[in-house]
Amino acid sequence: MNRMPRVRSGDLLVAMPALTDPNFDRTVVYVVDHGGHGTLGVVLNRPSDTDLLEVLPGWWSLAAAPRTFHVGGPCERDTALCLGVGNPPPDVPGLRPLAQPVHLVDLDADPAVTGAVLDRLRVFAGYSGWGPGQLTAEIAEHAWAVVPSQPADVVSETGVGLWQAVLRRQGGSLAMLSAYTEDPSLN
Repeated sequence: MNRMPRVRSGDLLVAMPALTDPNFDRTVVYVVDHGGHGTLGVVLNRPSDTDLLEVLPGWWSLAAAPRTFHVGGPCERDTALCLGVGNPPPDVPGLRPLAQPVHLVDLDADPAVTGAVLDRLRVFAGYSGWGPGQLTAEIAEHAWAVVPSQPADVVSETGVGLWQAVLRRQGGSLAMLSAYTEDPSLN
């Protein structure tokens, strides 16, 4: 019996070749929230050209390279979400733990206080969202692989390199997909 993977906050969704939506081609999505209400996540590997220094100068020095906004997904691109990695003491204002040591960061908090307890962070313009049951249906259609995250994924290299690295570390058939060419007719 082929069981459906259980999705939890802190998991990664890795776009599979069966996914035809260009918004998610070769993306890695960090799941921020998942439940009966649906799923919210951010694409980790889509940097934009907008420098954080121009918009959020207080957070710029804490951002992982490249210090730009990342396109978190096709929903509400004028909304900013921030994920930070660190091991802060309890009750630091502006932090909501997701999957230790990853936190959702309130960008209205004081970066001198909240940012001081984080190692690195990444800021996302927009997010990825699925209604109730939508992600489950897409997983059943083999559009996504659900895999465990590592804290470094949130602030690591961006672009297709992250997609390949996450697939490679899974082993087996998923690792083989890391070499999947954008144009299979070239094989």
